[in-house]
Amino acid sequence: MKLNRLGRTDISVSQICLGTMTWGTQNTEAEAHAQMDYAVEKGVNFFDTAELYPTTPVSPETQGRTEDYIGSWFSRTGKRKDIVLATKVSGEGRDYLRNGQGADAKNIRLALEASLKRLKTDYVDLYQIHWPNRGHFHFRQNWTYDPFGQDREKALANMAEILETMDDLQKAGNIRAFGLSNETAWGTQKYLTLSEKKNLPRVASVQNEYSLLYRHFDLDMAELSHHEDVGLLAYSPLAAGLLSGKYLNGARPAGSRASINGNLGGRLQPLQEAPTKAYVEIAAKYGLDPSTMALAFCLTRPFMTSVIIGATTMEQLKIDLSAVQVNLSSDVLSEIEKVRRQYPMPM
Repeated sequence: MKLNRLGRTDISVSQICLGTMTWGTQNTEAEAHAQMDYAVEKGVNFFDTAELYPTTPVSPETQGRTEDYIGSWFSRTGKRKDIVLATKVSGEGRDYLRNGQGADAKNIRLALEASLKRLKTDYVDLYQIHWPNRGHFHFRQNWTYDPFGQDREKALANMAEILETMDDLQKAGNIRAFGLSNETAWGTQKYLTLSEKKNLPRVASVQNEYSLLYRHFDLDMAELSHHEDVGLLAYSPLAAGLLSGKYLNGARPAGSRASINGNLGGRLQPLQEAPTKAYVEIAAKYGLDPSTMALAFCLTRPFMTSVIIGATTMEQLKIDLSAVQVNLSSDVLSEIEKVRRQYPMPM
């Protein structure tokens, strides 16, 4: 398991990050603990969670349960100092989270205080804004994305307030680094500009969706990542399980995410079937598990800081972690690019 530097911080994170969003609904506390035990044994030092989790499905009744499970694992194992822990404060829109007010000075402090209590720790290594208050094109909103109603000055004022709050929390020892999630190139660069101008905490990473079926980060965000040392923490690298092939031909395995969340957040629709099948066929041709190939591809990207995996079974977790042992040949990569050219944006 390789370690990568988190932005320009002194924090090193494993190239695979253990995602947690199924813990508390699809996974029990005991299963979550078993996943953490196994991942750490295999060299993972990076866990990612959020105040919102679990999300399979999202509900006010289960909100925060995932952080509870991580906290009880820390208490049981005493391994808090061995783990780089990332969590997130929600943006606007969830009524049961502080009336949906989103990320600002007051709500960041309230959210972090609650997260720290659940996590049974006094600091978070990476604290992230789950999504921007001003709106964004992630979560399949790219088809209706319209930034022209945004208020520039309001957005910049909110960014400055967030950075100043992160600075206070960093100086108090409650967080070590600051990151973004579901952000755009404009938003990320504005945070960087403000932090440099005001000597405030610098964006260390951006957690955006990335997979063989969704490669938006290859474009302007890749350029920003290269010049500004802001790496990607890729979520949904298996496109919510599509790239495993388990949903091909209309299949809906019992207990799977699609059996709970319907269309997988807009991913499970007819246009993805052909490219998914093509990627699964490439994997079969070269004797690879399709999930392993999809994750190994993500690991080849030069902007990748860590790939966030998620599993509901130990078998899935073992398959996902095996990706670090796979080096994709030039032939495999060439065939992947041919499929991408044929189906450039299937979701």
